[in-house]
Amino acid sequence: MPAVPQQASADRGVVDLWKAIKPLTTIASAMNTGAHPDDEHSATLAYLSLGLGVDTYSVIANRGEGGQNEIGSELGNALGIIRTRELQEASKITNVTLANLSQKLDDPIYDFGFSKSPDETLAKWGEDVAYERLIRQIREKRPDVLIPAFLNEPSTHGHHRAINVLTERAFKDAGDPKVFPKQLEEGLAPWQPKKLYVPGSDKAYDAALPVGEYNELYGASYSQLGEESRYMHKSQGMGRQVDEGPKNAYYKLQGSANGKQAGNKPETSFFGGIAFTFDDLARELEAKGKDNKIAKQLKTLQKDADEVIAAYPAFAEVAREVHEMKADVTAAVEQVKASSLDDAVKTDLLHRLGVKEKQLDKASQEAASVVVKVKPETGELVPGQKTKVTVTAFNGGGAALSGIRLKLNVPEGWSAKPAGTAEFGKLGRNETVKTEFEVTVPNQATDFNPYAEPMVTADVQYTAFGTAASLHAVPDNAVAVLPPVALSLSPEAAVLNTLKPEDAVPVKVTATNYTPGAEKASVTLKAPEGWTVEPAVQEISFAAKNETKAVEFSVKAPAGVKPGSYSLSAIAGDGKSDSSRTVQVIQYPHIGKTYYVKPAKLAIQAFDLKVPQGLKVGYISSGFDNIDQVLRQVGVNVTNLDAKEIQFGDLSQYDTIVLGIRAYAFRPELIPSNQRLLDYAKNGGNLVVQYHKPEDKWKPELAPYPITIGQPLIEWRVTDEASKVTMLAPEHPIFNVPNKITDADWDNWIQDRSAYNPSEWGKEYTQLISNGDPGEKEFTGTFLTADYGKGTYTYSSLVWYRELPSLVPGAIRMFVNMVSLKQDGAVAAAPAAAPAVEPVAVP
Repeated sequence: MPAVPQQASADRGVVDLWKAIKPLTTIASAMNTGAHPDDEHSATLAYLSLGLGVDTYSVIANRGEGGQNEIGSELGNALGIIRTRELQEASKITNVTLANLSQKLDDPIYDFGFSKSPDETLAKWGEDVAYERLIRQIREKRPDVLIPAFLNEPSTHGHHRAINVLTERAFKDAGDPKVFPKQLEEGLAPWQPKKLYVPGSDKAYDAALPVGEYNELYGASYSQLGEESRYMHKSQGMGRQVDEGPKNAYYKLQGSANGKQAGNKPETSFFGGIAFTFDDLARELEAKGKDNKIAKQLKTLQKDADEVIAAYPAFAEVAREVHEMKADVTAAVEQVKASSLDDAVKTDLLHRLGVKEKQLDKASQEAASVVVKVKPETGELVPGQKTKVTVTAFNGGGAALSGIRLKLNVPEGWSAKPAGTAEFGKLGRNETVKTEFEVTVPNQATDFNPYAEPMVTADVQYTAFGTAASLHAVPDNAVAVLPPVALSLSPEAAVLNTLKPEDAVPVKVTATNYTPGAEKASVTLKAPEGWTVEPAVQEISFAAKNETKAVEFSVKAPAGVKPGSYSLSAIAGDGKSDSSRTVQVIQYPHIGKTYYVKPAKLAIQAFDLKVPQGLKVGYISSGFDNIDQVLRQVGVNVTNLDAKEIQFGDLSQYDTIVLGIRAYAFRPELIPSNQRLLDYAKNGGNLVVQYHKPEDKWKPELAPYPITIGQPLIEWRVTDEASKVTMLAPEHPIFNVPNKITDADWDNWIQDRSAYNPSEWGKEYTQLISNGDPGEKEFTGTFLTADYGKGTYTYSSLVWYRELPSLVPGAIRMFVNMVSLKQDGAVAAAPAAAPAVEPVAVP
């Protein structure tokens, strides 16, 4: 996956060396399971991995596609790609091996939004699919300890509960050969973890991990290191400051392979009674009367590990000790293979020794100061392209390296030929060797998959102190196969107003050339039968790679077009093949650059919509939604208000001012200017506020009449998008002017109905709807509106930000009504010169 280029740091060498050698001291392992990126127990992972050196895994179910986005407007798969990259970077900080149960875009294990039930979650994911993949992860990685991130409690997200259910069941089933026997045919072996721990509290626990312990080498506590990793989850607003001082993470022992329950005395470790060192493994073999020769070799490995640690921080001495341990691990592997040990014991020993081989390679790299880089000529390739990739190895340490081999790995069907030699006899201090590989991408290469392993990697082998080491490297940024000419449509989703079926839908197609050099393409729009597109084709010529050209089409529906969903595709042809894909470039400083390749389609939703002529709306965006764009498309005059306009501008020129979701949290000028907004409404304006969380600086008095958000938040939302809605005030203008709202307008909503509903509100408000999830209480504070002075104030917890960009007809019709609201229920065109609101100076 694409990586963020590392910043040079004065202490990086000795700290990274310690990270690499600490795991050599233990053979224990642990796995933390969660549902979404940012679910991981970051402080615990930091303590286990960075503190104890435990081989630590984080297994996350989905990609977080259904979450909210605090750094941009990407939602769905694009957000899943961002959250996945954030999770990868967070895992690097805690030195944790990451795996996802979700394997591809639009995987069945998808974040479909908030769920109140593990049964609903598993039904949508496919319980057998999710369970098989989790069992596979456990059998592949063979953790001694399993740690689900959440409990199966009613107050917990259904996705979190589902992972708890699966993990607790897997603790019992992963060791049963009758469970998913096909995995055994593939070469996996059953594996029974030793212990299962679940989250506890300071009043009920069996293990208290000292995550607040300060580590002088890292200059931080494990809690602080965990939060450092959590800061990578910027799209979810994660990460917080943690002060130094004692702190524990509490867990309860939920299951034990030997049937023993927790003792009377709480532990400070997960690994009581579990082999933690090579010496422990040796004693287990001796106690069972097993091969004493292997037990003796394991004790040698313990001595080797101790000597590696004792040599720290002298790099050259550490390198020598690491390679001596490598030789002894190789000998131990051969002894175990040749032994008469039980198959289960042999498999376990070979797995643990295999883990050590990989860890020793990493330790060798750090101790010998070997820097390997993969440098593609370009990270953007097209099918059939020839390119160059250079692999370099640099020796920054004192160890003499010999037998250096550089290898470039490419996907099946590609070719990678070294332009010169890829083998070098030796590599001295401060010297670099490099090989340039000529790479050919096949004509039928598949598009870039942001969830797949990197397509281009390198392996570097060398020998030091008589033993070989092997290093694996990836490029700093993604290497992606993209369509030769990518097409993006504007808009990607459009409304066809059946009240004006003769109106054309303007479509702008922007073409980007990803082929090296000049290129020509014929761009067409494929429309449903009976629709017309003018012109029929647009010819485009590019002079160079990355050049963009835009062409415009006019699309008309046939007479008598029926309400419904329609789709158009943009196609670029070069005479040999056709391409119909959009490339969405996703780039942020903390995750680097990656891509989302998707079909180049325009979704058209046809329905009747009345929009008042001359309606003028000021939109205060938090940056998390595209509602303003949808309003513009349906004919509303929308102006995005900046801080200066909010603080000092003439707000009275707007018929309506809308605050985007959670705007008070992300627009710092809003709270000091809130009285201006209330005065705007009081003097005749229409003020609309979308949902907020309590932590968004929301206070009941921000509204003209108090509104209190319900807590805990999980209990104040409606997650069933098909749940019944009752209009409590059917005669209210919001349901009648200019569009008549009926029960049908609540059909075909997506993902949710509402979030963070109010629990209390002033008697002045009209409660517009009642709605709740099946079998639960109904909320009546979801949609509130009140007259305020000469104007109106509306607060809505409905998830408009999901519905409008998805062109849900009823949501768009209702939102237009909401921004058209006047006290008398009628809307006129905005006057040429609206009366001004008296400016209020903001301190």
